[in-house]
Amino acid sequence: MENAGLALTTDMLVVLGLVGFTMLMFMMERIRADATALVVLVALGLFGIVPATQLFDGFAGNAVISLMATMVLGAGLDRTGVLNRLAVNLLRWSKGMESRLLLLASGTGALLSAFMQNPAVTSLMLPVASRLSGRTGIALARLLLPIAAAIIMGGTLTMVGSSPLILLNDLLAAANRNLPPGAAALHPLPMLAPLPIGLLLVAAGLAYWHFGARRWLPEEDAKGVAPGRTDSYFAQTYGISGELWELTLTAESPLVGSSVAEAEQQPDAPLLLALAANNETRLAPPGDERLWVGSVIGVMGERQAIHDYAQRNLLRVSSRLRHFADLFNPARAGISEAVIPPTSRFIGRPPEELRLRKRAGISLLAINREGQVWRENLRRIPLKAGDMLVFHSIWSDLAQAAESRDFVVVTDYPKAEQRPHKLWWAVGIFVATMLLAFSTLVPVPLALMTGATALLVTGVLDMDEAYQAISWKTVFLMACLIPLGWAMDSTGAANWVAQHTLARLGEGTPVWALEFALGLLTALFGLVVGNVGATVIMVPMAINLALAGGGSPASFALIAALSASNNFLSASNPVLAMVTGPAGYTPRDYLRTGLPLMLVYLVIVVAAVNVLERFFWPG
Repeated sequence: MENAGLALTTDMLVVLGLVGFTMLMFMMERIRADATALVVLVALGLFGIVPATQLFDGFAGNAVISLMATMVLGAGLDRTGVLNRLAVNLLRWSKGMESRLLLLASGTGALLSAFMQNPAVTSLMLPVASRLSGRTGIALARLLLPIAAAIIMGGTLTMVGSSPLILLNDLLAAANRNLPPGAAALHPLPMLAPLPIGLLLVAAGLAYWHFGARRWLPEEDAKGVAPGRTDSYFAQTYGISGELWELTLTAESPLVGSSVAEAEQQPDAPLLLALAANNETRLAPPGDERLWVGSVIGVMGERQAIHDYAQRNLLRVSSRLRHFADLFNPARAGISEAVIPPTSRFIGRPPEELRLRKRAGISLLAINREGQVWRENLRRIPLKAGDMLVFHSIWSDLAQAAESRDFVVVTDYPKAEQRPHKLWWAVGIFVATMLLAFSTLVPVPLALMTGATALLVTGVLDMDEAYQAISWKTVFLMACLIPLGWAMDSTGAANWVAQHTLARLGEGTPVWALEFALGLLTALFGLVVGNVGATVIMVPMAINLALAGGGSPASFALIAALSASNNFLSASNPVLAMVTGPAGYTPRDYLRTGLPLMLVYLVIVVAAVNVLERFFWPG
């Protein structure tokens, strides 16, 4: 075996140490993932592992450009209300039957994820699923996990469907620089290279839920409440209930001169939702707003609690809404639920720092984290990915704030489609872009960026909206970790690991067994460091393992990239992180449904790659 006695060099030790550091930081979550990636990037440069002239090439690489373009294309579809129409059609086609609705919604999610990033598809499907749940009475917990699984599997249909596959061609190109003499060069995989594998995965996933796994899904959402996001839902889940009242400050009130925040922090204080003062009426008054004689506050609470609060603070009580009738109109404002995605800028920051009332006109009423609900002292609780936030706001303010993509609104709320007249422009540009990418007339990144540019030129999106559509955290994470993959290859660290892996497995291990072990190890890495990190670490090793074990480097690399997304167990998968809170899933739910699905996924990937390699990918 060539290089069987490969020596461990200082550069290899540095690279392997950085891999270990990355895994440790991702598991501990002491440092943000993108900050960890930046530390790794800088370390590679300072140690001279990657030349300074190449260190930042990841930011201009094809993978990053493709990633940004697909995000913009997805935003164009969302902006024109395609998904709102989709929800209506799904309801009509399913005729209220759970099995049919599940099949249609999951299939739609899988199809969308072939061309859009999985977290973006999840963001689009969450309110669709909420609407479907509310209209049919089917628990959201029975819809979201199958849809999430279909989205993950649908990302394997094309080379732009998921971050690992977008990364793959760049890593193959980098590997060519370090191939041993006589080895055949690795060529980029075409747009539809994984399509047969993806179709098998999607079909198997749909069959998995349709024919048996549905019985493992919860019959009800968390706390046994139907998920229509109605008043009864918020009352039972969060204790948010009662009537709307107006309280007027008298000259004798001890609240005169105090701030809104101070009034809210009193024991047994009701929810303070609105303020009329200085000839101005508004929802979600800022916490530093002062209360004066004659100020009218709009509150929600039970009758007795409201009267007790008013008596303690010498307030005049009125159940008739004179100042806030229009603001509290359910068609204009109300209570909603939103989930924090893994890419949110809110993560790690307490609500008092976000100043949602002042900046967005949104009142934060509660935080739900893994079934634990906080309603008191919310201001200082640092937010985490997957947290459910309960808001009260004007619907238009909520829609505007949601454009930042720092939270995804789960509740189906009244909103005007912003540019319905551009719908067919968006659909036409999207279809034309995909056809251009499939044609191989131009490189895929160029085809995707052409489509993104067309959306801007035709007015489907403006430039600011395009910037907002891009998850810069994901872009930064990918661009900073790409050089780590290069370093794994160029230093020989990947080769060293591959040689020692073969030595442990023994001479003569069948190629399919090596592929299965590779897929399993990559999936385990993905549970810890996410799919981007697993791809960057494992693809170079896969190529070297293939070279040492007599397999096809391209096939091994494809198995690694596909297996990086084989995560149906952990919130390190951003899709699962986004559906956990809205549906109230527990680790037990993921364990009993996810483990069999991961095994099915792995078997299909390895078997399909071997069949394709033998009969359809000669040479």
